[in-house]
Amino acid sequence: MKAVILAGGSGSRLYPITQVVNKHLLPIYNKPMIYYPLSIAMLARIKDIAIIVNPDDKCAYQKLLGDGSRIGINLKFLVQQKPHGLAEGLIIAEEFINKDCVLYLLGDNIFYGHDLPKLIENAINSVVKNGGASIFCYPVLDPERFGIAEIDKTGNVLSIKEKPTKPKSNLAIVGMYFYDEQAVSIAKKIKPSKRGELEITSVNEEYLKVNKLRASILGRGYAWFDAGTHYSFLEAGNFVATIETKTGYMIGCIEEIAFRNGWITANQLTDIAEKMHNSDYGKYLLKITEQDAI
Repeated sequence: MKAVILAGGSGSRLYPITQVVNKHLLPIYNKPMIYYPLSIAMLARIKDIAIIVNPDDKCAYQKLLGDGSRIGINLKFLVQQKPHGLAEGLIIAEEFINKDCVLYLLGDNIFYGHDLPKLIENAINSVVKNGGASIFCYPVLDPERFGIAEIDKTGNVLSIKEKPTKPKSNLAIVGMYFYDEQAVSIAKKIKPSKRGELEITSVNEEYLKVNKLRASILGRGYAWFDAGTHYSFLEAGNFVATIETKTGYMIGCIEEIAFRNGWITANQLTDIAEKMHNSDYGKYLLKITEQDAI
């Protein structure tokens, strides 16, 4: 089982900030944006993870995350020379995926919810057992702005429509998908849309045609942010700050997840924490090791 995170693109909606810094390296409150999708893959207990990046940004990502061994994962960076749509990431990662199932994540989507790991686990088990694909949906007030899925009571997707004028539901399709081993071959066969891009919707539609597309709904108790605009970026940061300040627990803390998964030891976590001990982030990691020792 693999995970692929799409973190390329120009981030034009966040200009002028992203003219010099990759969007996914910008901070969402107290950690880089890329930590959040990376934490989702780790919560799903996936160790083999690829991040698709722009050519100019690869060194920055390597400096931040290394090869992943520091947190017990196998991390690779794949270069996207120029963005040609969300589905292109599957093609770029073809060799890495290697006919395996894949959790595909958009690098600027942030998710929160107590039962999120269980929801992802159920979706993964469904695809592994039955094949096909599983998408994730979130209820929105303005479905005309999103790709919308119509779903029956058992979770089967009945239809998909991009920015419908007459929506059949209020369930927006979010940037987290789980595909079987057919995903890459499907992505390679789809044609560019009117805007000249390989759309992830087109991949999902191919699964829908053969009745192999299911959906999991992020309902009450969950939060989803597409942090690709100035306001949503600020909104996501404020949300994370509020939750962490109120509860004392961090969202998207990759080192803590690695420790809880048993991928690194308390001593390894302490070593990581001591290198950033002057920050609240480092103090949080040290607190985890101290509590574990009690």
